[in-house]
Amino acid sequence: MDFYLSETEKKFRDDVEKFILDEMPSSYAANDLYWPGGYGAISEFEVRDQQVEKFRRKMGEHGWSTMAWPKEYGGGGRSFIEQAIFCERFSYHGAPGMDISTLIAGPTILRFGSEEMKREWIPKIVEGNLKFWLAYSEPNAGSDLAAIQTRAVEDGDHLVINGQKIWSSGAHVSDCGWMVARTDMNAQPYRGTTLFIVDNKTPGITIRPIINIDGFHSFNEVFFDNVRVPKSNVVGEMNMGFYYLMVALDFERLIISMGGFRRRFEDLLKYARETRRNGRLLSEDARVRAKLADLAIQIEIAYLLYYRTAWMMDNNLFPNIEASEIKLVTTVLSRKLADTGLEIMGPYGQLWTDSARVPLRGRFSLGYLDSLSAVIGAGTSEIQRNILAQRGLGLPRK
Repeated sequence: MDFYLSETEKKFRDDVEKFILDEMPSSYAANDLYWPGGYGAISEFEVRDQQVEKFRRKMGEHGWSTMAWPKEYGGGGRSFIEQAIFCERFSYHGAPGMDISTLIAGPTILRFGSEEMKREWIPKIVEGNLKFWLAYSEPNAGSDLAAIQTRAVEDGDHLVINGQKIWSSGAHVSDCGWMVARTDMNAQPYRGTTLFIVDNKTPGITIRPIINIDGFHSFNEVFFDNVRVPKSNVVGEMNMGFYYLMVALDFERLIISMGGFRRRFEDLLKYARETRRNGRLLSEDARVRAKLADLAIQIEIAYLLYYRTAWMMDNNLFPNIEASEIKLVTTVLSRKLADTGLEIMGPYGQLWTDSARVPLRGRFSLGYLDSLSAVIGAGTSEIQRNILAQRGLGLPRK
């Protein structure tokens, strides 16, 4: 593939950049503490901010929320390379960009949903009026999603759900759950699971907050007590949900905040160029220079994988193996960026965000903690290595 952008793609990048700088709420950018690869320090999970919602609607008016979707379903008909450019610029500036609705739920519905489901749900997603949370993990089922025990029993035209989900990011500020549950307890785990949508307002749903290691309310535990969901909310066929879920997980693993890695690196580079220790700039220290050079190389490698994956999707090559590859690489990068930042900053880097002496608003101290979640979310690093070994290298399961 050609890694250089065409003139059309460069113009699109410039248009996106101008939109962000003109329209993004200044308070959002100033307060952005998001750490690339992490799941905890995401401020929009705390509240549903009206300015952010307005910004997202404007983004939708440009056709950018669903840019790579087919035009007949309200999409922009753009390439995945353009979508990758868009996501890279948005994450670089810390802007609230695409979400679970447009990057996971919508594409999965378009691929597996019935025409009736597409007509009901896709327009709401395109308009930016629907926010999803992922109802996957359970107390005893995380990386091994085949072990889920939440049940959805058929009752006429409905499913009746009983069980619990946990580590549910943003459930308290979302509209619907993108949910998997067991619908055939006698079948093998891979053959008795169904994927469906559940409205948060349905009676019997209780959402309780989990305050994460960064001090944010991003996670939740969610309980389902005889929750009735119409069968029309089922994605695809009953008991085929595990296979749809694997595709949805690949979509999730492609949600990479590449621009965020570059922005945090540039912050660290600027700090090293401006900060003196023992009478000389940190950037003049050979050890610091080596650490920064190593980070720069790792970021460039991640960028190449990122755009290669988008190119594959444009050429109808579904990047199943590559999705795990880039998830693993950026997970390692998230930890390495935080570790290197704290090593260079020294003890001041460990101060909390409200300290007057903390460098870079404490983003690296938060990131150091938040990067712990990077190795778990969307499948642990061990799971990604297993996928690469088995599907990519053809190694045996045992």
